[in-house]
Amino acid sequence: MTEDKKKKNTSAKRTTMWAFLLFMDSAPKNYKKILDSLNVPYMLSPVHNKDIKADGKQAKKHIHGVLHFETLKSQKQVVELLGRLETPKHIEPVLSTKGMYHYFTHANNNEKFQYSEKDIVVGCGLNLEQFLSSINTDSSYNDMIDIIEEQNILEFSHLVAYARENNYVLLATIIRNTPFFSKYIDSRRYSSSSESKTDRDSETEISQKEKPSSATLTGTDDSPFN
Repeated sequence: MTEDKKKKNTSAKRTTMWAFLLFMDSAPKNYKKILDSLNVPYMLSPVHNKDIKADGKQAKKHIHGVLHFETLKSQKQVVELLGRLETPKHIEPVLSTKGMYHYFTHANNNEKFQYSEKDIVVGCGLNLEQFLSSINTDSSYNDMIDIIEEQNILEFSHLVAYARENNYVLLATIIRNTPFFSKYIDSRRYSSSSESKTDRDSETEISQKEKPSSATLTGTDDSPFN
């Protein structure tokens, strides 16, 4: 999926759970008070102050956050709501609540610094147990199917590798629904193979029709070699 397509798909989505980012050097000191004033259940990760970027440099100190609305909200609506927090305008729908919770502490990635679950903060009445048991099923399924089609994934292992590299949270969706995605990929691979065979057969047929007849090559009938 290209970056432009990804942004377009995200901006068109409407969902009840959105993930955002707070950089500590630009967020207001009273960011928790501002969040409380929104009257939207939220969850905040521990302060990520030991993350290392791909170039080996330390990442800016930041916090991951999730807003859990009662009704569907668009990306634009949530960005406007978070305006007072000076958050980056690019936010993401939450596809897996448990995956997001684990991402807060890097629990599913031992290569990263492990933060403590005790430092996770919830507010505005967010019920953590209920939040973790809820799933954005429609959104996560559609996103996975988009990725499979746009990346032309024809092997289940390639889907897992893509999720690990590009969106670790999607792994939970894949694991929970392995039979569905495995069969869907098998079907695409079979369909792709059938189409390729049909194309090859068509090319062979056209090639045979265009091939000069034996009469022309031996100079018989109306051949210019007579």
